[in-house]
Amino acid sequence: MKVIFLKDVKGKGKAGEIKNVADGYARNHLFPNNLAVEASQGNLKTLQAQQKSEEKKAEQELEEAKQLKEKLESLTVELKAKSGEGGRLFGSITSKQIGEELKKKKFKIDKRKIELNEPIRALGYTNVPVKVHPEVTATIKVHVTEK
Repeated sequence: MKVIFLKDVKGKGKAGEIKNVADGYARNHLFPNNLAVEASQGNLKTLQAQQKSEEKKAEQELEEAKQLKEKLESLTVELKAKSGEGGRLFGSITSKQIGEELKKKKFKIDKRKIELNEPIRALGYTNVPVKVHPEVTATIKVHVTEK
């Protein structure tokens, strides 16, 4: 029997897939637990409509991410920190501090999206990559000045 999976079923299929399964398995397990529906014409059309709307939504998110990237790349984040001789900082600048500064400038970016390999420990400009979308990465300039 051909079924359309509504949820991921380990070892059988992922949500949205159409597969052949045993009749008894479909009737006794998949249908009662709302894991799948029979692959009828109406259900297939519904599935196609859902996939089209998801594609449009994904394209829109990608466009929004590209616009956000342009805004972020024109931005310079300025942070102040205490420093000693030779421009070395007492402590360091972390992705959390960069995230808070971006929040003050009305950008909602999670600190986990800021890909800072190691904290900034020197004065001056540093380019920091920010993963805005799985396919879009922006680079912001962080300027660390002395207090």
